[in-house]
Amino acid sequence: MEAVPAYLDATADDSRLDFGCMEYGCKHYRRRCKIRAPCCNEVFFCRHCHNESVADRHELRRQDIKRVICLICDEEQTPAQVCSNCGVNMGSYFCHICNFYDDDTEKNQYHCNDCGICRVGGRENFFHCQKCGACYSTELRDKHSCVENSMRHHCPICYEYLFDSLKETRVLKCGHTMHSDCLDEMLLHRQYACPICLKSMIDMSTYWRKLDEEVAATIMPDDYLTRKVWILCNDCNVTGEVVFHVVGQKCQQCHSYNTRMVAPPALHQC
Repeated sequence: MEAVPAYLDATADDSRLDFGCMEYGCKHYRRRCKIRAPCCNEVFFCRHCHNESVADRHELRRQDIKRVICLICDEEQTPAQVCSNCGVNMGSYFCHICNFYDDDTEKNQYHCNDCGICRVGGRENFFHCQKCGACYSTELRDKHSCVENSMRHHCPICYEYLFDSLKETRVLKCGHTMHSDCLDEMLLHRQYACPICLKSMIDMSTYWRKLDEEVAATIMPDDYLTRKVWILCNDCNVTGEVVFHVVGQKCQQCHSYNTRMVAPPALHQC
């Protein structure tokens, strides 16, 4: 007698639910179903596969998905965690709001009502910052500079939209955000200023001390010893007049060399 497949064996409920777990999916997610895109009626493993494949690059919202196809029995149906035909979990994690499936539960997925999408990393490890408009690590609670809707823009380096990106995102000292790997690439090329606001992204005090030593060791010509210029400090936003030096202009307020020369302030007459 031919053996009954585990997903059809009514006496093995747990085996049926877990049948095929982590064996199906795409490079984005492990799951046991495909989606039918309502915009073009085509079938894809996930919305990211759709967004990367379509010629006109139109985006598919996860909430718009109305039909899914079980990869175990090929039954097309409305979104639900358990297949209506064969009874397997189409995703060990399922969100009925996002119509989102994922078998890799080690990601510790959770749905954030304020973000309106599912996040990874465990609800207990994140909080939603209402001003920044995104979930941040609890380590950043009351310890980050808030920038309104800081996650709802594109990465300034690779220009991928950050809010629902699958890549790890870093919150900079200034409050702006970018992909962690993009930040690492910038630091590798000795680019230390935020590409959006130009503030220093890391602690530069050691480097500033080295510049102090270089300034002291570099003697300027007599004509430049008393020449002064106006500077704007990118780190503390203070404008001031300092003695010009070819190595760099040091902010007298915060001692940063992350400055730029500007025109002197206009004189106001009575």
